[in-house]
Amino acid sequence: MIRVLLADDEAMIRAGVRAILAADPEIEVVAEAGDGREAVEGALAHRPDVVLLDIRMPRLDGLAALAELRRAVPGTAVLMLTTFGEDGYIARALAEGAAGFLLKSGDPRELLAGIRAAAEGAAYLSPRVARRVITELAGDRMARAAAARDRVAVLTPREREVLALLGAGLSNAQIARRLHLVEGTVKAHVSAILTRLGARNRVQAAIRAYEAGLLEESRQAGAAQDGASG
Repeated sequence: MIRVLLADDEAMIRAGVRAILAADPEIEVVAEAGDGREAVEGALAHRPDVVLLDIRMPRLDGLAALAELRRAVPGTAVLMLTTFGEDGYIARALAEGAAGFLLKSGDPRELLAGIRAAAEGAAYLSPRVARRVITELAGDRMARAAAARDRVAVLTPREREVLALLGAGLSNAQIARRLHLVEGTVKAHVSAILTRLGARNRVQAAIRAYEAGLLEESRQAGAAQDGASG
């Protein structure tokens, strides 16, 4: 069972999200909060697997609440709920350790997928948010790509494989199956990757994988293997 804390200052939004989550027998809303301070206190009391946190909150705004949650309950993943026009918050939230972003106006299936991904230790960005992030990065793409390539150059070949799959949004369990490893080994690789890249979480590492071109390398390698086996 995935235990979720839902934090949003709008009761109607909370009711709508709660109704979507109630349709999944493997997800349980264990607490709700109407402001950022309540979200932190609720997470400390209930220790949920995932916090769904509105990026704009009273008393303690979403970014400040995120920072406190990452310090107080580091084992809890925090997914930010946002509207489409709040791009300015994305980079700051990722820097503070958000596990991903979901649009309030998005497909309910994205909400469920995001919660499952975060609970499994993976990163999740709503597709429309991901496009915005990539567009922002594109403005300084060459410099970012060069810096990212320098960073990933310190990784071992196996760590590069793991990072590429992490960047594609796979959980530790999925990476383990893909690379025929035990999950504990994948966790060790991910921990080493985050340390070597100076990334605070899987989302930041995923962005570095994208910038360094690892996702494209992985796709090309897969296509080559498929062609050889055919």
